[in-house]
Amino acid sequence: MSTLEPLVLAHVIPDVLDSFTPTVPLRITYNNRVILAGAELKPSAIVNKPRVDVGGSDLRVFYTLVLVDPDAPSPSNPSLREYLHWMVIDIPGTTGASFGMMPWNHLFHYSFSSMTL
Repeated sequence: MSTLEPLVLAHVIPDVLDSFTPTVPLRITYNNRVILAGAELKPSAIVNKPRVDVGGSDLRVFYTLVLVDPDAPSPSNPSLREYLHWMVIDIPGTTGASFGMMPWNHLFHYSFSSMTL
């Protein structure tokens, strides 16, 4: 299975994102559990923000993390389509979202509900 296939199956591509070629690894962990693309998580599993590790080889390159629910509140009733859960900017490559934790880097603080990653 390709890296993007779960995103296509979950209709993230093309509904939310255009198809793309990943250039750096991204690892998301909730409660010490690595989350794969397309995983559906219950509210009890996502009360705390995840650990996000961004790969890369250049600390001078910065990334933006946007965590959205593409079909909130449910796939059969996506009335809150693309609900924004979290946004962090200026995350240096080879680090994690915690390096973008300065208050001015959080354009939208973490909020949770049932979501698909």
